[in-house]
Parts: sequence; C-alpha cells; structure tokens
Amino acid sequence: MPARVAVILPAAGSSTRFGGREKKPFLSLDGRAIWMRSAELFLTRPDVIQVVLVVSPDDMEMVRSRFGPTLMFHGIRLVEGGSERTESIANALAVVSGEADLVAVHDAVRPLCTPALIDAVFARAEECGAALPGIPVTDTLKKVRPDGTIESTVPRDRLYAVQTPQVFRRTLLIDAYARRADYPGIITDDAMLVEWAGDIAVSVTQGHPHNLKITTPDDLRMAELILADRRNRTPAKSSRPFADDDFD
Repeated sequence: MPARVAVILPAAGSSTRFGGREKKPFLSLDGRAIWMRSAELFLTRPDVIQVVLVVSPDDMEMVRSRFGPTLMFHGIRLVEGGSERTESIANALAVVSGEADLVAVHDAVRPLCTPALIDAVFARAEECGAALPGIPVTDTLKKVRPDGTIESTVPRDRLYAVQTPQVFRRTLLIDAYARRADYPGIITDDAMLVEWAGDIAVSVTQGHPHNLKITTPDDLRMAELILADRRNRTPAKSSRPFADDDFD
C-alpha cells in the first residue's frame, strides 16, 4: 500500500515582491487562481488523503467568500496562517490527519509542477523519510560585499536550487517544528529545519525548470507561456492536462 500523504499549501505571504493590490496566490493564471492550480496537482492523486490551504488572517473572509464552494467541493481544509511562515506551517500541522504517513509542503505559487516530479519525490520520501526536488546550479555564483563589489566566487559544484513539494515523514516534521524555537537562525524552508532537528538526511530528487515559483510579474508571464505551450503540444482528444513525455 502506498504511503498516505497530507499536502500543505502555504499561501499566507505578503506578496510584497510581486506588487499590485491582489496577492499572488489569488491571481488568475489562465482562468483559475494560482493556488487552485497548485492544489489541482494533488487533489486527484489516490495517495493524497488531505489538502490544507494556509492563508493570512486578513484574507480569510475573502477566501471563504470567493472560494468557499471550491474548498467545500474538494474537501480542502482552510487554516489561518501566522506572522511568519514557520507559524503558518505549524498551524497547518496541527490539523494534519493522523492517518497521513507523509506530509508534503508545496508552495501555493508553484502551479506548474509535473506529475512525474511529484511521483519521484513522494517515492523517495516514503523510502528515506525526507525528500525534495532540486536543480543543479548552472550560473556562476558571486559573494558580494555590502558596497556592491565582488568578494569571492562561490564554487557551484554540488550546489542545488531546491523546489517544492518538500516531503517528510509526518512525525519527523512535527517533531522538528516542535523544536523550531531553538533553531539558531532564520528558517527559510522546511528541509533546513528537519536537517537541523532530525537524525535523517534529506534526499534530493530531480527537479524541473517549469516548477517555478511565481514571485514577480515576469514569473506569471512565463507561467502563462508554459501553459500555452502545454496546450499546443497536448492532443485535443486527451483527457490529461498534459502528457508526461512533454517534459523529457
């Protein structure tokens, strides 16, 4: 029997880098809200038993009003986020089903992840206890001084840009979050907390360039182009939104 997975979609950020009056997760991407496209990656999977959407307290009323029927139809649990991302994830973990073997945390603004990527990271997490997708860094990396001059060139071998979903054994992630107040720094993703708190190494699976995080208006335009390309390359008679071999 495959592992049962609960999925957390954090959408409680301030979206300050994007600009505009509407926050990124609730913007339309080809006719549907970005967060909904991210949720749809998991809603029809037989191994996913729960989806939790985390939003800012300021957005709760809007989300219930605008997306209430959708949340109810799909059984998506709505949770109030906190002032920081870690608090938001902790609030979501508090309602995660005890029947879940694994918890996947996937950015609500990564709507273009592929089924093959999700299959791979779920399987690796089931095998190893903790896994995430990543892409080897290909750009030259520079460490820059406060005055804008280059201090050094950082070797890029073995460096990866990580993506989501980040997937963990449920008890492992809950235990790590219970200790988060002792973490000696700023927590920017869940894996770094598990790396610090646990006795387990986090495995990296192959990520995908299309699994981009929509952070700026340019990212949104790129996502629109990717979706248009998928439609053009998918036979009209197919019931799938896109074919797995589109991404080889």
